[in-house]
Amino acid sequence: MENAFAKVSSKGQLVIPAQMREALGIEAGTRVAIRQEGEELILHPQTRAATQRLIDRLRGLTAGGPSMSDELIAERRAEDAKSGW
Repeated sequence: MENAFAKVSSKGQLVIPAQMREALGIEAGTRVAIRQEGEELILHPQTRAATQRLIDRLRGLTAGGPSMSDELIAERRAEDAKSGW
C-alpha cells in the first residue's frame, strides 16, 4: 500500500485513511497500540483479525518440543508411586 498523509489536529488526533482502516479492520472504538522506535511511530491495531494473525504466527512455535502436559502427568504419577497410591 502506498504512503498516505494526514495532519495531526490541535488536540493531537490523527485520522487514519479509510482505505487503510478498511484493509486492517479498524472500526470506531478499536484500540491501537503505539510504539516509538527512534524517529518513527509504529501503530498496531488491536482488532480480532490482528489477534488472529498473531495466534496464527505463534501456532506451532513449540512443535516438536516436550509436551508440558505429558511432563506434568509423569510428575504426578511419580509422586503417586512414591506415596503409595
